[in-house]
Order: sequence, then structure tokens, then C-alpha cells
Amino acid sequence: MRLHLKLSPNTAPVPFDHLHWLTGVLHKWLGKNEAHDGLSLYSFGWLGGAKPVGEGLQFAGGAEWRVSFVSDDLSDRLRAGIRQDPTVLAGMRVYEIREQITPGFGPAARFLVDGAVLTRQNRDDGGRDHLTYENEAADETLTRTLRTRLDAAGLVDDARQTTARFDRTYDKARTKLVTLKGTRYRASECPVIIEGTPAAVQAAWLLGVGELTGMGLGALK
Repeated sequence: MRLHLKLSPNTAPVPFDHLHWLTGVLHKWLGKNEAHDGLSLYSFGWLGGAKPVGEGLQFAGGAEWRVSFVSDDLSDRLRAGIRQDPTVLAGMRVYEIREQITPGFGPAARFLVDGAVLTRQNRDDGGRDHLTYENEAADETLTRTLRTRLDAAGLVDDARQTTARFDRTYDKARTKLVTLKGTRYRASECPVIIEGTPAAVQAAWLLGVGELTGMGLGALK
């Protein structure tokens, strides 16, 4: 299930690197839950409607924010949390929640990304290399992380048949440097193609792709 949240305009500048703030707001609403420290079975996109002003972002017309869960229990907790305390950050508050039932996409679908996608590859020396959409090896890591998340969501048989890859025919693809709590990640703004069972494609739309979906990366539109 996906929730579309409408936020009021900000009353103070929103920092460019505010994704970890949004993560904190989500967990404030969810309360103590298994999603906090474990594998993230949810995703959230970036705030829509921003204009850069000086050292921060301005949302003069408010913002739209999409949050997706494979668990109805977590989405119910989120709505309850919002009703108790609708504040987000920089004076913004949730004033409307709209629920979207997961559409049927069939066995394959191409999704725009709601933010940027992070993929990395382990090195022999223990480090990790960032793989962007320009590197075809990124598809293997996208597929692997998605299958792991589908497994955790209970779609074990569906996971084995599922693949994820960047759409490299998209001529507006680019990379973006994303900062999370002082650490910088090179992520990709490029559509993603998911192929598998219809149930797996639906779940991927909710779970997002790549790493750190629980911190605002990898959400799909």
C-alpha cells in the first residue's frame, strides 16, 4: 500500500541533506517496530515541490510525499502516528493522507525513480565501490538486493524469478551525490525495469530498489 501525504509550506529553510530527518519522522510515527533496525520492507520518496533558495529548500506551495509499505500493519501505524503528531520538519505538517491501492503491473514494468537509487559492489579489500546506471554490473546488485528484500517479504518463490535493471535508453539519466548524516553516496537518477511474477513487480514498486531504501533512496514512482 502507498500513502500520499500532503504537507503544508515550510516556515524555515529545509536543509538540502534532510533525508535522515525524514527517516526520523517516519520512525517517530511508526513507534517501536521491527522495521527500525532490520531489513527495510518499505520505501519513501523525496519531497516534491521544492525550490532551492540560498542554503536550503523552500516549499512555498507545500510538498507531496509518497511512503510505501508491503505491510498493512505498518501503514496503519503510520496513519495513527500522523494523527497524534502531524509535524514533519521546518514547520511543515501533514494535512492530508490519501491511500493508493497497489496497481497491477503484469510481469514487467518500467518505473521512474522517486529520488535516486544506490547500488554498491564489495571489493576484495573490504571496501565498497559505488555502481551507477552507467555500469552494467549495477544490474546484478539491483537484482540481488531486490531478491533479498522479496524473500524477507515472504515472496520466496517469486524472488527467484525477478530481475531489476536500469533503463539505459533513458537520455536524461544522471548521477547525483546524496549526503546522509555526513556520508556522501553517488546514486543514480535513472528509470528501473523490473521483470518477474506480477506479485514480485507489485512488491518491488512498494519496496524500492537498491540500498538504503529505509533512508530515502531507491523509491519507485
